[in-house]
Amino acid sequence: MFRPSLIRGASVDSADYGLGRSRRASLSAEQRRRLSMLRTSSIPTALTPKYVVSTDRSGDIHVHVQGDLSQQDKRCVFVTVHDLGTNHSSLVDFVNSPAMSEIKERSCIIHVDVPGHEENSPDLPDSYQFPSLQTLGEDLITVLDFLHVRYAVGLGEGAGANVLARCGLAHPRRLLGLILVNCTASTSSVADAFRSRFSRWKGADISQSEEDFLIYHKFGHVSFERDSIDYSYQQMSSDSCELAERERMLTEYRSRLRGNLNTHNIKQYVRAFINRKDLVLKGCQPDILLITGTLSPYGSVVEKMYKELDKEKVTILKIERVGDVLAEAPAKVAQSLLLFCQGQGLLTSLPPPGVERRMSRAMSMEEYDKPNIRRLSLTPSASDSPPPRKL
Repeated sequence: MFRPSLIRGASVDSADYGLGRSRRASLSAEQRRRLSMLRTSSIPTALTPKYVVSTDRSGDIHVHVQGDLSQQDKRCVFVTVHDLGTNHSSLVDFVNSPAMSEIKERSCIIHVDVPGHEENSPDLPDSYQFPSLQTLGEDLITVLDFLHVRYAVGLGEGAGANVLARCGLAHPRRLLGLILVNCTASTSSVADAFRSRFSRWKGADISQSEEDFLIYHKFGHVSFERDSIDYSYQQMSSDSCELAERERMLTEYRSRLRGNLNTHNIKQYVRAFINRKDLVLKGCQPDILLITGTLSPYGSVVEKMYKELDKEKVTILKIERVGDVLAEAPAKVAQSLLLFCQGQGLLTSLPPPGVERRMSRAMSMEEYDKPNIRRLSLTPSASDSPPPRKL
């Protein structure tokens, strides 16, 4: 029977991560406690790119880190969760875009792979119950605790945005803000049109109809007509360059979908998304930036969500003529992301778009980038605080 690992967290390259599950299970409680303490206290200053973090309910979560987390007091820390039909690589592509270069230099980014979505992952065991979006959101705090991250800004796309929003609701003192791309709060959405057709996906491969659903979910460039999806682009610009670029992205997405990702595990994430419960963001403590595109199937859903939330806590960016905003309009997203973070007292060494800043000689760039957390100055409860770093 598959169980979450008894060891709280480990580097992929760690020597003792090779312990088999049966051997780890045979350790006494005291041996497991000491091994966990040893591993947690020996986290290197410069984190290796890949880690496996074991959670209580969601099992092993693979984490990829960009940047030096030992400098987190002087940098902005992001935690990202990907959408359906992809993994952390989609967020890495966005972070590595030219529009994000200066932000990336002053940040640390923690990319989370949903269980079973790391490259070349084996099938999740039949005995493993794939977690709900709510459970995934609540368990993300284990990743922050393992990496000794006190505060972070959440950046999620699609289903991943829903997961991060639930994390923000469950642990409001740990997330300074939420950047939610094509997030859906209600169970009633475009996905319901596919519920009866795809609730019982079977087989190891992605069928044509299943691929169509994922493409429509991500790009929204195709029209859904009765029992088939017609690949005639709707409301699209006649500009040949735009059309060629979208065709390229569509081809690349299909290739990655059928490449190193495990389709058996992809389907489990899709089921969790389709079976999600309502997300109630009213009263959410972290500030929220909602992002969508006019070609996204979730554009109207995001607008409705915005109208229902406190306007002092939420901002919306709706980008014309795009569906996959991170890939098609990274510059506009990066500008809004920067302004949002600066509203949280982060990335203040970077001038807002179109503004040239002259820094005081008495302050270094690193001092400008120190997070302003005065609004979180209330003493948090023990459950909300990260574990102390062991020296």
